[in-house]
Amino acid sequence: MGRPEQTTKKTTENIVQWINEAHNINALDFVIFNGDLVHDRPELLTEVKETYFSKLQVPFYAIPGNHDLADAALWKSVFGYEDNYSFKKNDVGFILANTSDTKGKYICPDNNFIKRELEKFKNLKTVLVVLHIPPHFWVPESPFVDCPETITLLHSYNNVKAVFHGHDHSLDAVFYTNKLPHFFDAHYGGNWGTQYKGYRIVEVDEAGKITTYQVNASKNPVLNETKF
Repeated sequence: MGRPEQTTKKTTENIVQWINEAHNINALDFVIFNGDLVHDRPELLTEVKETYFSKLQVPFYAIPGNHDLADAALWKSVFGYEDNYSFKKNDVGFILANTSDTKGKYICPDNNFIKRELEKFKNLKTVLVVLHIPPHFWVPESPFVDCPETITLLHSYNNVKAVFHGHDHSLDAVFYTNKLPHFFDAHYGGNWGTQYKGYRIVEVDEAGKITTYQVNASKNPVLNETKF
């Protein structure tokens, strides 16, 4: 929300509707919003949470993006936890770390925080990490930040199975650092990025097998359409 040139309220309504529809078909445990909830207007974060996200039929978590311009205090006042946060669900650990400051500058995540949470979860089979801005350069023209210490840290724990990123809304694919996959999730709002709007589903079964796929929720354009 926050861009006058786009129907931001509608896009936020859309993602809530799409997630609730998906949940009614195949129950979701929770949702993670991977940053850029607003566009350079942090005063709208409360409205996003109270007016829109409150209508979700599943629990949700959120991490700041570079356009949220939020520090730990603001994030906690809105969401109830700081901008660096972790939780466990169904024996899977989730680590969410901030990658920007209150001016929107790209920064490396707090590696001390990540290390501490990784140690907390070291006996779990699966840990998933959520970082809005990727800590590695894959696409030269993309505005990432290079954080080799973060990459080394993530590689040092065998139970870190994947990292999930937002930020570059034109990406919806997977990139790798060594064998560690980094997934992008396109966008559900905004006026640039993939032609479609949607979200990423992540499934972890009891054996620890992970399946993830991107959903073209807007169905515009329809992907892989073939007519005979």
